[in-house]
Amino acid sequence: MPGTSRKVAAVLAVSASTALLATACTGQSSTGAQDDASKDTTITFWHAWSAPNEVAGVKSLIAGFEKAHPDIHVNVVGNMTDDKINQALRAGGSKAPDVISSFTTNGVGKFCSSGALVDLNPLFEKSGIDPAATFPKAMSEYTQYDGNRCAVPLLGDAYGLYYNKTAFKAAGITSPPRTWSEFEADAKKLTITKGDTYSQLGFMPNYHGWETTTEHYMGQFGPTYFDESGKSTIATDPAVTDAFTLQKKLVDGLGGFKKLEKFRSGLGDEWGPKHPFQTGQVAMQLDGEWRLGMALDAKPDFEIGVAPLPVPDDQADQYGKGYITGTIAGIAATSEKQNAAWELVKYITTDTDAVVGFSNAIHNVPSTLAALKSPNLKYDPRFKTFLDIAANPNSTTSPASVNGGVYLTTIQQLGYDYESGKVTDLRAGLKKAAAQIDTDIAQAK
Repeated sequence: MPGTSRKVAAVLAVSASTALLATACTGQSSTGAQDDASKDTTITFWHAWSAPNEVAGVKSLIAGFEKAHPDIHVNVVGNMTDDKINQALRAGGSKAPDVISSFTTNGVGKFCSSGALVDLNPLFEKSGIDPAATFPKAMSEYTQYDGNRCAVPLLGDAYGLYYNKTAFKAAGITSPPRTWSEFEADAKKLTITKGDTYSQLGFMPNYHGWETTTEHYMGQFGPTYFDESGKSTIATDPAVTDAFTLQKKLVDGLGGFKKLEKFRSGLGDEWGPKHPFQTGQVAMQLDGEWRLGMALDAKPDFEIGVAPLPVPDDQADQYGKGYITGTIAGIAATSEKQNAAWELVKYITTDTDAVVGFSNAIHNVPSTLAALKSPNLKYDPRFKTFLDIAANPNSTTSPASVNGGVYLTTIQQLGYDYESGKVTDLRAGLKKAAAQIDTDIAQAK
């Protein structure tokens, strides 16, 4: 499970990576490295993990690689932010990384289009590895841009629904909701008002409610985001309109934006033991796989249930899918040891035992189809929900863009304005946001 530093880094990287990579020009992606990976050599690997169990997991992962490749030694540098990684990719030099990993997928489009990371497609082909048959569909999608696969999944995050089984029983609910209408009904049943506030809220729908971002909501609706020409489709895609409309209906049905925001302002933060789901103040929570361990560590006085997020009523046959994201790895275009670097990347991202061992160590979702099915995975039975979501071919992600996650920030801002009533004409708001997204992307090219 990721620590606070991981998620904060991912959020900050949306803007930071975009700003830094906007000026990145590191040369052309290529696999023309001349180094001999069979000879004694040392490569440098930069990663962002910092929690003790994460650092130990990386150490074990690299030890396994060096045992399998005794001629390749790895200099590991941890707790590296995207800012530092991007600067090093631009600068190059003997101290720069040969292999990097990042907690955010938002930089993939710029990494690929700028040539900061090499296109791995030729290396996969040379090694006889088919990415489409190796990685879950959503993970395969978020590690490439415009046909350039400059990154590869290195464990992932899957989003599902956590629910308070004790509260469910008290409300007469016998199973987690599978469709949006069931979810809306259950959220209202689970809500107990107390004066002008709540003693228990069924679900915090507001977009500032921790993981309830626009892209996490929309993941269940199957948005396209862009057409084949790269233009934004958010103003014409029914999935986007439906996601905004149903979220706003839920906000209004649970007491309205102002009342919910007042309640939210008095709740605990996302990373501490007083998270409102863990304290029982909120009965259902949209969250990632890491929440299970954090919630169990908080020792709540109720039984925790885990299920996939509900889907729109007209997509009931796709129940079980979810939103997927995760850590990525890649090879620096400035590296003069790209063949040796590929051996490391290939091992840590496609070797089943290596992926399983790393997943067991840091409690993130495995990033290969084989690892997801491995009998060597060790997890709480409830964690299997996230393994199934990751393997589900209907699960979605946010596509890579040339300017990173700027388009997601634009959509999120519209979400804030619409739920609060600042924007009342959703169609007009979507058209304006789509135009802004297209303008931003055109300026970034």
